[in-house]
Order: sequence, then C-alpha cells, then structure tokens
Amino acid sequence: MKVYHNHYYHIYNRTNAHETAFRTRENYGHFLKKYRTLAENIFETIAYCLMPTHFHFLVRVSTEETSTTGAVLGKILSSYTQGFNRYWSRHGSLFQQHTKAICVDDERYLLALLAYIHNNPVRAGLVALPEEWEFSSYQDYCDLRNGTLPNKQLVHDYFPSVQAFREFSVQQAEQPEFWV
Repeated sequence: MKVYHNHYYHIYNRTNAHETAFRTRENYGHFLKKYRTLAENIFETIAYCLMPTHFHFLVRVSTEETSTTGAVLGKILSSYTQGFNRYWSRHGSLFQQHTKAICVDDERYLLALLAYIHNNPVRAGLVALPEEWEFSSYQDYCDLRNGTLPNKQLVHDYFPSVQAFREFSVQQAEQPEFWV
C-alpha cells in the first residue's frame, strides 16, 4: 500500500465470504481500541464507520514515514482476527487480504465521502438515520457523544454548525448518484 504524507485516504476492507466480523458491541470496541493504539501516530482519523462485515476510515496520513502504513493496518487486522478466532473458536483469516487505500484528492469528493461513510448503515438498512448507528463517528460530529477518535476540525472548517453538517449529510444521501 503506497500512501503519501499529508494526503487524505479512504481506507476500507471487508470480511471473507461476508462473515460477520463484529458480532457484539464489545467486538466493535475492541477493534477501535486496536486501531487507536496502533494507528494514532500514523493517521489522523477524520471519520469512520464499522459495519458488521466491513469498515471504512477517512484518514489523513500524519507520519512522514509512510512505508509502514500497510504493515500497521495488517497488524491491526491480524491482531483483531487472532483474538476474534480464539473467542469464537474459528480459524483462518477474517478479512480480505488487501486493505484498500484510495487517495482523496478533491474537496468535493472528500466531503461526499464523509457523508457516504456515515450513511453506510442507513443504506444497509441497519438504522433509519446515521445518528442511530453507534459504531461511526457521526454521533461525535452531531454532538451526541464526545468521542476523541475523529479529528473534527475538517468538518468545523466546512460547516458553520452541526445542523449544517446534518443537512449536508442528508442532502448527499438523497442524491441518486451518491450510491453509485
């Protein structure tokens, strides 16, 4: 995985055979704790969403030593999988081999991706509204929770209020081309 310092990326991966990777609330928390511990010196997390079979992170690469980012992501997934396998008495890899990192080099795309990530549980039919999904950064942005993982400065720079951010997210999700 090749990434560059100070660039934004959409990082995502899914499970093999659509297996559920997060079976309990504790599974979600454990994954986020591993991510925070191992990635905090490499990525500035802008947004995230953990879904039962996959995850999304919108990050800015904060380290100048970018050659280790792929290994760190691999370590997060491997470490989580090992614990998951022990707990659930399963064997083998849980996630697909290659985690994707798509460079976000356009401001419009950056903001649309922010809305896309947060609306993922709505699209999947897990909740009616993005603020109902506990395992994303949307609640932090809407002041429904005081989480410290996402750096909210980007959103504060683009939106004058929480309400403006919410309206943007809803408006984006209503666009037909949004989900293409």
